Amino acid sequence: MSYAVEIITIERKEELIEQYARQVLYEVKSEIYGCCIKLLTGSPRIKNAWEESFYFASQNIRSHGRLYVLEDKSVGENRVFYDPHSKSCFLFNIDYYGWIKSLALSVAGDILEDNHGIYSVHGACLDVRGRGVCILGGSGAGKTTHTYGLLRQPKARVVSDDWFFARVFGDDVLAYSSEKNFYIRADLADIWKEFSGLVGKAVLDELGRAVVDLRWVIGKGRILPLTTLENVIVLKRDPSSEEIVRELGADEALAILEANGYFNPHLLVKSDFKRRLRSRFFRELFTRTRVYEVNTRGTPEESQRAIGAILGSG
Repeated sequence: MSYAVEIITIERKEELIEQYARQVLYEVKSEIYGCCIKLLTGSPRIKNAWEESFYFASQNIRSHGRLYVLEDKSVGENRVFYDPHSKSCFLFNIDYYGWIKSLALSVAGDILEDNHGIYSVHGACLDVRGRGVCILGGSGAGKTTHTYGLLRQPKARVVSDDWFFARVFGDDVLAYSSEKNFYIRADLADIWKEFSGLVGKAVLDELGRAVVDLRWVIGKGRILPLTTLENVIVLKRDPSSEEIVRELGADEALAILEANGYFNPHLLVKSDFKRRLRSRFFRELFTRTRVYEVNTRGTPEESQRAIGAILGSG
């Protein structure tokens, strides 16, 4: 399941706004790491989930980017149109809220990387005993599983479970949170029983997912706004390989990311200029951190022990 993105002109953007103006019943401005992103939709379900995901912004602030979530079956299923000049994104016939919030983050990321030297990382970010770690990987590698697995430790705190922003600051790379609350799957409690209470309180959508306040389970003090990255863990699942952990050099790590679209299927603009910007950032990240590849071929607990050994928290 995926969606198609089409880059449009600013003139076409104006046509779409006029054509679908009557569908827009709700307008919500939210702050995403300093960017004011406005949701425009006719869906109360999407509006409510959005307000749970992101911090409110003053309605007097002019928006930097816009996300229109619309319905028109004649356009086709799962269609996205994006005008990079006005930072306006139109989503047609997309029911999966995970894509909607990710595209909002991608609009903010487009603004930040062009103008502020701040980059999107589609991965989790934690702070374990004062040291930042990000977890990357493709679909099915276990990124969410092992993020929440680490959060069972009292000395682990979370910045983001899915998407964060980062910038090079001197010799360090700083990672910043992107969302107020997290979007979880119901099967999280099947893997880690410690989160059964969280899932039990959640109002799940038809896909078995919900926006939840993780503070209910781990406490307010374990949600951090930022950390300094020291380790990067790249997850893969390869049952044919006996090797579980190996350290990667910066060049090899960058090659893995580039070959996998930076593990981010939600990037709106994929021009040569954007690729140069993103590859330059990730090279800087991998140069300033220790990078490990972890094969999650075993059970979740076995993989957790391998990750814990890397972080000195096992």
